[in-house]
Amino acid sequence: MRRLPLLLSAILALLAPLVLSAQEHEHPGTRTTVNTFHKGAAPPPTISLLRGKVIQFPSAIGGNASGYLALPDSKTPARHPAIIVIQEWWGMNDWILQQADRFSRDGYVALAIDLYRGKSTTDPATAHELMRGMPEDRAMADLKAAFNLLASRSDVDPAKIGSIGWCMGGGYSLALATVEPRLAACVMNYGRLVTDPATIEKMRPPILGNFGADDKGIPPADVKAFDAALKKAGKSSDIKIYDGAGHAFMNPANTDGYRPESAKDAWRRIDAFLEKKLK
Repeated sequence: MRRLPLLLSAILALLAPLVLSAQEHEHPGTRTTVNTFHKGAAPPPTISLLRGKVIQFPSAIGGNASGYLALPDSKTPARHPAIIVIQEWWGMNDWILQQADRFSRDGYVALAIDLYRGKSTTDPATAHELMRGMPEDRAMADLKAAFNLLASRSDVDPAKIGSIGWCMGGGYSLALATVEPRLAACVMNYGRLVTDPATIEKMRPPILGNFGADDKGIPPADVKAFDAALKKAGKSSDIKIYDGAGHAFMNPANTDGYRPESAKDAWRRIDAFLEKKLK
């Protein structure tokens, strides 16, 4: 199982010289069973079959961004809503791919963006190094490029593109909402917050947030201050704090911190929010 992140990196490396643009090199992905686990945790049962493919596309800051694109089953020419799926600090691992697959089965064109550009890990210390070493301007440029790619696709309604992220990705989902006025919905799950009025004023999409009351890095007081700042600025927000839940409570691979009932409710909220805002 520890070879899976390395396998994904190898796939990206092999594809790099072959892919000039995502639109020109689309093909059905192979189907394979996958598991996800963090260091020291037992692998959960197999829960998904990969249904998409790894792609590369030009980044707004130079070089190629990469990601995992999963499409709805519908073969009709109608345009679909789309969602940008943003990784935790582990990288674009199996769990993130599975979330992209989940959204594609629900009728979204889903693009999981690989902010580490081919790197991922199951080790917390390495994850911390990868997150700290990632240039923030490059990450934002890759996210903007992902949005532009989706907006340019003939099977996507450019007025119905949203973003979702967990942990580090939750913060970047919110950050994208400050720089991309066309974003139609923003979901953040226990991600980095902002309260600066000038930054909040830039946010255009409605925001849904899910947080844990026992999260040591993002305490409830900070979450409440964030929600108050959004409402003071007249922004649309729906923020919930789950009692008895800590950081990463939605990921089953977080064996000590996973809270199935809280996760189930968070997913109910996410699905209803995106259904209302994007469909």
